Amino acid sequence: MLLTAAFLFPMIAGPISALFPCKTDNGRNMRFAGVMILTDILCVLTALFSEPFELLSITDKVSFGFSPDNFGRLYLIMVIILYTAVCFYAFEYMKMEERPAMFFGFYFVSLGALIALSMSANLVTLYFCFELATLSSVPLVLHEMTKEAVSAGLKYLFYSIAGALMGLLAVFFVYYYSGSDTSFIPGGFLDRALISGNEGIILTMVFIGILGFGTKAGMYPMHGWLPTAHPIAPAPASALLSGIIAKAGVVAIVRLVYYSAGTEFLRGTWVQYAWMSLCMLTILMGSTCAFNEKVMKKRLAYSTVSQISYILLGLSLMSEDGLRAGVLHLMSHAVSKGCLFLVAGIFIYKLGKRNVSELKGVGKQMPLTMWCFMLSSLSLVGIPPMGGFTSKWALSNAAIGDGMGIMSILPPVVLLISALLTAGYLFPIAIDAFFPGRDFDTSGLKKKEPSLLMTVPLIILCLLALAAGLFGTRIVTLI
Repeated sequence: MLLTAAFLFPMIAGPISALFPCKTDNGRNMRFAGVMILTDILCVLTALFSEPFELLSITDKVSFGFSPDNFGRLYLIMVIILYTAVCFYAFEYMKMEERPAMFFGFYFVSLGALIALSMSANLVTLYFCFELATLSSVPLVLHEMTKEAVSAGLKYLFYSIAGALMGLLAVFFVYYYSGSDTSFIPGGFLDRALISGNEGIILTMVFIGILGFGTKAGMYPMHGWLPTAHPIAPAPASALLSGIIAKAGVVAIVRLVYYSAGTEFLRGTWVQYAWMSLCMLTILMGSTCAFNEKVMKKRLAYSTVSQISYILLGLSLMSEDGLRAGVLHLMSHAVSKGCLFLVAGIFIYKLGKRNVSELKGVGKQMPLTMWCFMLSSLSLVGIPPMGGFTSKWALSNAAIGDGMGIMSILPPVVLLISALLTAGYLFPIAIDAFFPGRDFDTSGLKKKEPSLLMTVPLIILCLLALAAGLFGTRIVTLI
């Protein structure tokens, strides 16, 4: 029951802590810090010692159960890293927002949903946790309750529901054509006798499922919610949405393709080539839109659209090398993009600046913050020894060695073009921040570095981005 405690504890303790008023902000924050730290401990114990168990059996094929495996453990680790860093950062940031207790209440519910999702034993359990993560993260987007925030939250909700229903349709058909055991199995659990003669309908439904779950991951054409929701949501929520919540879609696709339908059945079909094409289109589209965007958080949102499709491109290769490369980029992007959104939040919190054009000379006021921005940018662009370089190198090698003709050549070309665009929309921000030019008056600028509650999470995430570059390949290979 250790695993059950790991996801139920934050879902119960977080809202309860939010409901009871506290005389001081520090007292309230101490409560939430205690919930976060205890959740971390439970998650570590779960990753090390928990055993599979079935919570509820509905039919011989449909049940709710949990079964830890190495892929789930890796995602669980990324969840607690991002949520812990953002939690302490938010103690300071949420001073500028109303209703911080409500924010943290939904924050912990979404955390519990993602913990449960990472440990799901089958598609039914995963789908339930996937929907719960969506419903509990919508209030994080519309937290400010302005007209724009409510509109963005509803857009996120409608896109997510539409995508989830497409995913559910795929789950129905995969279960119908499965054997008696529908637990996640590397290679899938489809019954070859049942699908004989029905391959076309299964391929269509799996592709619909990829599109549906890909909505959460921002894959074209279901990406529209991301650039709308991120600029409106508080910075801590944006960091979570981009860094880890959007990757719930990646986890769902991995479970559908690699652990349910099976790559042996899908590889070489139109599903693979259509999926690869959409991923490459999304990468180029997201990078181009980010390059032309002037609002800082919206630029980072379009960047997320592009960067998460790097992960999906690796998965679409349907090979061991492709899966390994995709997981590598999941790790490096989570910490790098999480850090960038937290930096953008500092610009808003300390300086009230939201547009890229307003950030000239910021490096003189916040040198430590801007160095964290620069290091995370190096990772996203793919400069060694940061994590982004390792993952993009692995992606290119996986594609080139896949033997699919033009589809082996296009991915490295797309990755190179996207890397140049990424450098074009991130590096000028850092250059103007540190070197604003002779005509820019820096005499009146004063140091405005934020408190340790904000800067320490940035430093930790940057160090983890570096660690992903130095040790990420070993970690993924071991897993």
